[in-house]
Amino acid sequence: MNAHAAPTTAALIDGIRSGKRAMLARAITLVESKKPAHRAQAAELLQALLPLTGKAMRVGITGVPGVGKSTTIDALGSLLLERGHRVAVLAVDPSSSRTGGSILGDKTRMARLSMDERAFVRPSPSAGTLGGVAAKTRESLLLCEAFGFDVVLVETVGVGQSETAVADMTDTFLVLMLPGGGDELQGIKKGIIELADIVAINKADGDNRTRAQAAAADYRAALHLLGSREPHWTTPVLTYSALTGEGLDELWAQVELHRQRATGSGFFTSKRRAQEINWMWALVEDRLRERLRSDPGLRKRVPAIEAAVGGGSLAPTLAAEEIAALLGL
Repeated sequence: MNAHAAPTTAALIDGIRSGKRAMLARAITLVESKKPAHRAQAAELLQALLPLTGKAMRVGITGVPGVGKSTTIDALGSLLLERGHRVAVLAVDPSSSRTGGSILGDKTRMARLSMDERAFVRPSPSAGTLGGVAAKTRESLLLCEAFGFDVVLVETVGVGQSETAVADMTDTFLVLMLPGGGDELQGIKKGIIELADIVAINKADGDNRTRAQAAAADYRAALHLLGSREPHWTTPVLTYSALTGEGLDELWAQVELHRQRATGSGFFTSKRRAQEINWMWALVEDRLRERLRSDPGLRKRVPAIEAAVGGGSLAPTLAAEEIAALLGL
């Protein structure tokens, strides 16, 4: 096969089954493509590999800016490698709202993991996707599972408009916070804390240790008022230091305990099934939005509809009906 030619579906399947990292990278590039031919091939690839997926621990990691998400993942991932796990990291980079460009600097921030052949770090631009999740993160996650990674960590840009997308594709949603809980409690959205399966206060070392413990107490009180998100689980609040590694053992122990409790109660299976259905409808909605952007007839008509709504001459309800009719709905 020509090194520059696009690999066939069979070649990608064989490459992923046989552990060829270059083929995994090319498969992810394929599923990220917006070309119709690539989309069809990606669907065929994912369907063929479906029996190999679903076994990994899927952990979403988010947090306030400057909390040290990448440093935490680097330290935690290295710890997991030492324990014999195979770790994949899907790190979503911030895309420029003006140019669509991406910093793609996670490999620099995850120095240890990116240099370790047992790990796989894949930065992907978020491209403005709600919640800081790349449009094809779910597909990439499945490819990593098919390749044999038993832990997949999904790092988001940060606390964005909605982190629901992360929670809807992972088993455990980890929210990282900074010491000084009072200020953060005022600034962070209640919804983010409600989605958290585990809250962890980073930088609990040196002079920050006492402040981190105080912040943890504040979050425990807040979570007590919010109540439990899952029937089998009460969200714990931990302190740790990504710099020194202190507390990372306990952090991962809580991730494993959360998985065990969810599995034992039957919640894990029902949650995974619900996530697959939610993913299906998300893809349907993506197709509808893409149709609005790409169909020549729609693109010609929609600006006039928007202008009429903005000018007050057309009610949004009637405008929605008109657009739906143009879509054949």
